[in-house]
Amino acid sequence: MTTFSRRALALALTGATAAAVAVVLLADVGAGGSSPAAAAGNGAAAARWPSASLQNVLSLAKVPPAQKAPLFALTDQHGRHVSLAALRGKVVVLEPMDPHCTDICPIVSQEFVIAAQRLGAKARQVVFLGVNVNQYHERPADVDAFSRHHGLDRLANWHFLTGSTAALKRVWHAYGISVQPSKTGDVVHSALMWFVDPQGRERWVATPNYDKPQIPRFGAGIASVASHLLD
Repeated sequence: MTTFSRRALALALTGATAAAVAVVLLADVGAGGSSPAAAAGNGAAAARWPSASLQNVLSLAKVPPAQKAPLFALTDQHGRHVSLAALRGKVVVLEPMDPHCTDICPIVSQEFVIAAQRLGAKARQVVFLGVNVNQYHERPADVDAFSRHHGLDRLANWHFLTGSTAALKRVWHAYGISVQPSKTGDVVHSALMWFVDPQGRERWVATPNYDKPQIPRFGAGIASVASHLLD
């Protein structure tokens, strides 16, 4: 893949062509197992893949190649200005989210809470960002209410970012986020989780979990990938 397209990657991860972008399933491989890369016959690259020693299930695609994440600046749930550039030096986990959502976004929220707990002291070096995809609920009060309802307000490293419709659309476009607005119900949007390393480079994209019983495993998987990018 010579030219990286975020939209093409999003379509591949959410469609039937996921194998074309080398989606990897992180699973417990046991004490004597090998990493997904080694299992695929690429032992030299094995050290660059996140650890698979935990019992996690997280579908990942490697960004080909790692490149600078598009910069943006928005407002968080407290009305504070937050820019991606200012977060350099930390791992950023970015997810498009709808503050009016009642299905996937609450699931991802619980995974973030678990991931922060699993990271322990390393959580200070990781930032979780939600980017608002609902132009009809774009006030800081809207994203603050969602954060409080789902326990994200307890995380010092959580920012639910919002802004004007024009500002939000620029971020959606930059990250290949597809959004179908809805005044009366949940917004239909692409749901991919971006992992940005401390140097500001996009490294991994993950698909969301739709299964509530799997929340602890996905939360641990998010923590595992974030921790990998800090090592």
